[in-house]
Amino acid sequence: MSLTGLAFIFHFIPAFLLVYYIVPIKKRGLVLLLGSLIFYSLGSPISLLVLVLLVLLNYFYADRIYKHSISEDEPLPTPDKIAKLWLIVAIATDVGVLFAFKYLRVILEAFGVPFITKLVSIAEISNILGAFTQRLVIPLGISFIIFQLLSFVIDMYRGKYAEGVSLYHFAIYATMFPQISSGPITRYSDICENIERPNYVNPKLLEEGIIYFVLGLSYKVLLADKIAALWNDVWRVGASGIDTASAWLGAWGYSFEIYFDFFGYSMMAMGVAMLLGYRLPVNFTEPYSQKTMTSFWRNWHITLGRWFRDYLYIPMGGNRGSGLRTIFNIFIVWMFTAIWHGASINFLFWGLFLFAVIFTEKYITGKWLEKTKVLGHIYMLLLIPVSWMIFNITNPILLKEYLMRMLGLPVEGMVISGLAKFYSLCETYWWLMLICILFATPYPMKFIKKYQGKFLVKLMLFVAFWYSIYQLAISGNNPFIYFSF
Repeated sequence: MSLTGLAFIFHFIPAFLLVYYIVPIKKRGLVLLLGSLIFYSLGSPISLLVLVLLVLLNYFYADRIYKHSISEDEPLPTPDKIAKLWLIVAIATDVGVLFAFKYLRVILEAFGVPFITKLVSIAEISNILGAFTQRLVIPLGISFIIFQLLSFVIDMYRGKYAEGVSLYHFAIYATMFPQISSGPITRYSDICENIERPNYVNPKLLEEGIIYFVLGLSYKVLLADKIAALWNDVWRVGASGIDTASAWLGAWGYSFEIYFDFFGYSMMAMGVAMLLGYRLPVNFTEPYSQKTMTSFWRNWHITLGRWFRDYLYIPMGGNRGSGLRTIFNIFIVWMFTAIWHGASINFLFWGLFLFAVIFTEKYITGKWLEKTKVLGHIYMLLLIPVSWMIFNITNPILLKEYLMRMLGLPVEGMVISGLAKFYSLCETYWWLMLICILFATPYPMKFIKKYQGKFLVKLMLFVAFWYSIYQLAISGNNPFIYFSF
């Protein structure tokens, strides 16, 4: 089930909220837990089974760690060697599950099946493994789920939850349906007070939740899904059939699509959580207004960046060691970021590209770009679409051709009538591009927050909601891009 599905908007969430608000406050956690399990099960019963097993396993590991960290001689939990062993087992389990679902199929199809067939000369084994990889369904949001569970176990090892956490409260946190599919990656400490001591949902939070949900829905349906047509028009022709200007326009179309798609989901998740009395962490803060790629990634998918910072970069030493060690740590973080997103080779290229850019900014260009008012934005106008093309195009040959076309280099094939394709795209999408540019700036959100109680803003949100519903009804529901991660 998707947050933008009509079944969710008109059936699931109204029925759920009705029950949630009617029951006594102390029972709302149970309603949320059961509702989350139902929400997740509607996608796939197997996915629900995987989720439940992961929750139980990680709680067992965290409980073992906690019990081996308690000492009468220490004021705070101090993990011993056995606790460290349980931590290693937990990390190995979670990473192993993530690897199995996201990368095993690729590895078996590329290496495993031919190798085993040649080794034992039994063709049936190839058929069995092939059938297995085809049936290996990736549970929705598995990457986000694993990272949340790992954050809890690691924080338990670090003594962050000195009084312990019950399975009941942990299960509510781990399965909460607004953010389970695509984040934000929430830590238990972010919402533990609401889970352990639920309270009334005040009217101000309800109003804010509705605004966030409607804005997120509008960003997804009216901006991301619509500007996606621009990229599809360009990609359908291919790099050999477009001019350089069209290649850049298509790249910017995809850049806006992925931004409003993921930002829209994050806002909808935050909005639904507010209706339940929870505040999820912010995941985006105007990334397209930044002047360096370093700053861009501090403001894009913030919770993922913080996860890698706190659980990988800093434990490896961060920037506390020599310059070479710092460079190595940054490199490792970006390689893991690339692998987290997917098994295709283009993600490794993407990670290497971002590492090279951020390395250059850190030691050469960063301070200069941040000080400039115009050049930094021009610099990002060029880098953002290039980075998203590397991220998006999984075929290395097609990726090379598209980047060559963006650079104005010759590609085999014939360009369609010079700039004719570019003029055609501009004629069709110029108004939508202008709207996307406007809403990628901080000004619309500032206006809405400043005047959210005014009739004009309420009318705008009302119209945006029902027009989004109309578009969903006539066009169907396109899945969120980050569902594949």
